[in-house]
Amino acid sequence: MADALGFRFTWHGHACVELESPGGRTILIDPWMGNPKSAKSADQVDRCDVLLVTHGHFDHIGGSAGSTTDVDAVTIARRTKPAWPGIHELSLWLDNTADHDSEVVGMNAGGTVDARGVEVTMVPAVHSAGDWSASTSTGLYLGDPVGFVIELENGRRVYHAGDTDVFGDMALIRELHRPDVVFLPIGGHFTMGPKGAAKAVQLLGVGTVIPIHYGTFPILAGTPDQLRAELAALGLANVIVLSPEPGQWVE
Repeated sequence: MADALGFRFTWHGHACVELESPGGRTILIDPWMGNPKSAKSADQVDRCDVLLVTHGHFDHIGGSAGSTTDVDAVTIARRTKPAWPGIHELSLWLDNTADHDSEVVGMNAGGTVDARGVEVTMVPAVHSAGDWSASTSTGLYLGDPVGFVIELENGRRVYHAGDTDVFGDMALIRELHRPDVVFLPIGGHFTMGPKGAAKAVQLLGVGTVIPIHYGTFPILAGTPDQLRAELAALGLANVIVLSPEPGQWVE
């Protein structure tokens, strides 16, 4: 499977994805390692070359908004010192409040940066990004929600959509960035469900999709089999849906 994908990955539950690039880079996306499906804690992450967070909700950054003591992403960054491209407001918070030595790169939707030899492009998402900060008893804004298109050393392009509904401009992501593989939320309630995700696959024109953001809690009720059925209804039964168990490397 790795030969077909052009990389290897493991899904740690919820939206947390760990990629290993052909050049040996470890890329960690939305590292809520404390989610109920993850068998790996933030303290057990011993390597992270590139860290990406799609938005500042606790279930993606990995802890309470505004805190610097119990956020998985910051815990990992302190130890591994990754390149950390992030939306502008998130980068300001990291530069001014969080004690870490990672290489923070502020950017915004439409921008592309080189991060340790992989190309990271930020694209829009349709969601929210504010949260409640218990430490300050105020709302905290860490920038807009986004997705990332990651071009690996072998030219393969991986799109992690973050939390989003389907939106028409996914057709522009297809035209401009030509992703080969996409990680899409399917759980419903807070994001699109299987029907919306199938339409997203159609708009993106990808041949391989990995469902995320489902099954963590009962309210995230969408399933990979439902996605397969919705793809078939759109005439896309040939699209490969990979749904490994959390923590299982897809080789």
